[in-house]
Amino acid sequence: MSKGINITQDNFESEVNQSPVPVLVDFWAEWCGPCKTIAPFIDQLAEEYAGRVKIGKVNVDEEGDLAEKHGIVSIPTLVLYKNGGVAGQKIGAVPKHDIEALIKTVV
Repeated sequence: MSKGINITQDNFESEVNQSPVPVLVDFWAEWCGPCKTIAPFIDQLAEEYAGRVKIGKVNVDEEGDLAEKHGIVSIPTLVLYKNGGVAGQKIGAVPKHDIEALIKTVV
């Protein structure tokens, strides 16, 4: 079971844009092999940065409009939001240390 919050069109504003802490959003799909590769890293970082960074997950098959609105054309795409704006992103199956480096830019 993923440790990330399920982000949808309905809760994006409250969970991401209004979040008091930075939010790392993983845009993924069930059929995506590279998404499954990085999922354990995302879960580990969710535990390691609990209280300092929120982890959210957007299933692009279920939330296609949300993915399109945020310019997602390839998955996995990790987008880091802070104060309602994009603070950085990584595309593809990147190593855990690359994801952590992205997080460290805002914590």
